[in-house]
Amino acid sequence: MPHTLPRLYLLTDRHHTLQRPLVSVISQAIEAGIRMVQIREKDLETRQLIDVAQQLIPLIKQHQGKVFVNDRVDLVLALDADGVHLRSDSLPIPVARRLLGKDKLIGISTHSVEDVRQAEGEGADFVVLGPIFETPSKQIYGPPLGLHTLEAACQESHLPIFAIGGITPKQVLTVLSVGAYGIALISAILQAPSIQDSTRELLSQLS
Repeated sequence: MPHTLPRLYLLTDRHHTLQRPLVSVISQAIEAGIRMVQIREKDLETRQLIDVAQQLIPLIKQHQGKVFVNDRVDLVLALDADGVHLRSDSLPIPVARRLLGKDKLIGISTHSVEDVRQAEGEGADFVVLGPIFETPSKQIYGPPLGLHTLEAACQESHLPIFAIGGITPKQVLTVLSVGAYGIALISAILQAPSIQDSTRELLSQLS
């Protein structure tokens, strides 16, 4: 991997901020130490998404953070984000790489050991694997994979693997103990009463 990635990966979702403005919430998380953010507003039209991204990208880069756009290679290039995060069923990694070149990062969502193996073979820079634990936002992907699947994937792959799905501060050390590189999450930060306190607690578990 040509880049060193932070170990806490925050995914945005303006519908899960307890009605607080997304930019304000992300700003607080960045102030508390978040250095890797995925802009993941799936339901926005392109121009609305650009508006959100143009607010968030400078904020994140000002703190030397890395910013990814969910599934939109065109916006990664147009807005000079650090990379794209692909869905498991979207643009193939080799196609995204041809479009983005070698200097942009490619992450991809995975839901099995085989997915992780394929992502590594196709040239992804990192993967997000889940759901590891039960979580309402990931029910469409079926039952939780559990720690055994996470451990098997980590043993088979050299890629950084971010665990996602129902992860709370109490579970961080557990997922790290089976080989996860880091954690990816939404609710544990965006829905926290104190964005900064929650962020710092999670980061302390990852240090």
